[in-house]
Amino acid sequence: MNPHNKSIEELKEIAAQVRRDIVRMVHAVNSGHPGGSLGCTDYFVSLYFRVMKYKPSPFNMDGEGEDLFFLSNGHISPVWYSVLARAGFFEVSELATFRKINSRLQGHPATEEGLPGIRVASGSLGQGLSVAVGAAQTKKLNKDNNLVYVLMGDGELGEGQIWEAAMYAAHNKVDNLIATIDRNYQQIDGGTEEVLALGDLRQKFEAFGWHVLEADGNNFETLLPALEDAKKATGNGKPVMILMNTEMGFGVDFMMGSHKWHGVAPNDEQLEIALQQLAVEQASDY
Repeated sequence: MNPHNKSIEELKEIAAQVRRDIVRMVHAVNSGHPGGSLGCTDYFVSLYFRVMKYKPSPFNMDGEGEDLFFLSNGHISPVWYSVLARAGFFEVSELATFRKINSRLQGHPATEEGLPGIRVASGSLGQGLSVAVGAAQTKKLNKDNNLVYVLMGDGELGEGQIWEAAMYAAHNKVDNLIATIDRNYQQIDGGTEEVLALGDLRQKFEAFGWHVLEADGNNFETLLPALEDAKKATGNGKPVMILMNTEMGFGVDFMMGSHKWHGVAPNDEQLEIALQQLAVEQASDY
């Protein structure tokens, strides 16, 4: 059972607050990756406040008897840190230490400081799916019926390791795994189809032996049913892939749809505009 199990209206409020956290965090240190974080906010909020089964405290590194989540594109750490804090893994006030010296909230997630919710260092692109496959197989060996989730960026699909893991997962029938690709068509150097065209990802993953679903990652009304369909598809001999269409920078109009906000922080004026667009009824900014 999810410890929060929020309604769609509550999820929308939480998502707006998380987006406020994201722009404030990267602005405060003039560093970080707001674009992908904003685009994936609804996905993270759906997982941690509705879909996944877990216990935020005390944090169990092994995750026995819980669903697990791994972030492959670790540069979108702001959204993950905010959601973990808001979900009760650590104090919300710690978000103010993002990317600062001796902070547990480094630019890319790491385990050395013992931040609750983080089970593997990530951000070296292409590795997350392999980690998730291993964790999913471990659950099978341990007779643990819970699921493993992993998020990847579409830009990192240029890494060959992802396709090796995709073949391995299908061959070994790792059917307790739900992988998601953030399909925003943007990466640091430009559009994905200009940098290295990915083609028809549905056909590719189906050819690799995966069960493939598609979802709008910026609409709770369609995202939540897709995540539930993904859960129902597990246990049938195939790993599950969600191709999740999002818009980079979603929620802040001047950031939306542009790769230029992949890794650029807003200035003072831009922050104020963003916060006005991300208004919530009762903001609880750290």
